[in-house]
Amino acid sequence: MLRDVVWPIKYTGINKVFGLKQKKNDFSVLMVCMGNICRSPTAEAVLKKKLDQQEVAVTVDSAGTIAFHQGKKPDPRSMMVAEAKGYSFKGMRSRPVVDQDFHDFDFILAMDEDNERELLSRCPKELQYKIQLLLNFRSACDDAVTTEVPDPYYGGSKGFDLVLALIEQGCDGLIEHLQLELKNKRDSG
Repeated sequence: MLRDVVWPIKYTGINKVFGLKQKKNDFSVLMVCMGNICRSPTAEAVLKKKLDQQEVAVTVDSAGTIAFHQGKKPDPRSMMVAEAKGYSFKGMRSRPVVDQDFHDFDFILAMDEDNERELLSRCPKELQYKIQLLLNFRSACDDAVTTEVPDPYYGGSKGFDLVLALIEQGCDGLIEHLQLELKNKRDSG
């Protein structure tokens, strides 16, 4: 479940803004997996496309908890499955999570509990409320068998199909959450 927190809303100056064309973004989201070549770039691509027609401007990026694949393009298997559904990986390259990310992003969404634990161990205590699992945002009507997006790297092609389906569910719920947060912000402001 989502932790009971009030999410801070601030402009971070990061320049990968998607969604409503505004002068500043409403939120910033960092998607995180281990190597930043399968799950998190897929989540970045999915969220960017889904936000394209929404009335909320969101900075979207992805990173990995390890730097092993730094500078590499996303896994071709992830790209093949997601691009078949219209998602774009244009310009994406793997990068590691850096300390500044904990300050720059409003939401830091891990694909699994191992990466969530790694992020929590590296994040300053006062910023740990930003870290969640992406699938915590899934709608109650989604089949909530798992709270994790499994790593498809060593599996077959069906694993990449499952990953995409789970990420789409998580991103749909995240967008609903962001829209509600933005409405609450506008209503109270």
